[in-house]
Amino acid sequence: MSILRLENVMRRFGGLVALDSVSLEIKGTGISAIIGPNGAGKTTLFNIISGFNTPTDGRIFFGDHEITGLRPELIAKRGLVRTFQLVQLFENLTALENVKIGRHLHTSGGLFNALMPWIAVRQEAAVDRTSHALLAQVGLTSHAETIASALPYGQKRLLEIGRALAAEPKLLLLDEPAAGLNRDETHVLAELLRQIAASGTAILLIEHDMSLVMNIADHITVLDFGRVIADGTPSEVRQNPDVIKAYLGQAEAALA
Repeated sequence: MSILRLENVMRRFGGLVALDSVSLEIKGTGISAIIGPNGAGKTTLFNIISGFNTPTDGRIFFGDHEITGLRPELIAKRGLVRTFQLVQLFENLTALENVKIGRHLHTSGGLFNALMPWIAVRQEAAVDRTSHALLAQVGLTSHAETIASALPYGQKRLLEIGRALAAEPKLLLLDEPAAGLNRDETHVLAELLRQIAASGTAILLIEHDMSLVMNIADHITVLDFGRVIADGTPSEVRQNPDVIKAYLGQAEAALA
């Protein structure tokens, strides 16, 4: 069953049509990818899905609920969480503190907790345990007390994913997670994404690394000039002549 559904989504910026009647469905399991050349509308699509932009027309559904035009924090509370193309961390906080911040959607405050301080203590202990477990999941256990600004770029990417997982997403949106990573770091990322998907969290990613996409994605949607030109398995997309012409090229299309 699909977890995310878009119906004829349009987005215009003045006279520029960034998205042109985009309709697609993302399954509630596995790894899906959106690819396309620069300027195809991929990040605009992510911004609209996650509430940072509103569509000019069309509707967006997450599970059984319409989320068109909802604010980002309300969409995140429903279980749709994203990362950004440029790493966005709290640079002056530790890795552990960054992940703890990601847990704020699942903690409570207010007068009741102020009157019952042991509840807040218990809640904080649970946040601490969960955050340490997430750091272990993304391979950053030894960097729990490291200030985020001191981490190498590849580890910052992993930390951002760990913080997003702290919000317990049903669908995790990743905007070019492999950007700036070397081959070894990309391999680590691929294994992490497979592990996340296997644990039951669906993933939708934008990515330019075609080798990564073809090796980990179960389903691929291709955008070109704001329109969907192909949709299917990696094998189907790889052989689609419109995709080869618009984006992949013969050499890339031959990737196993």
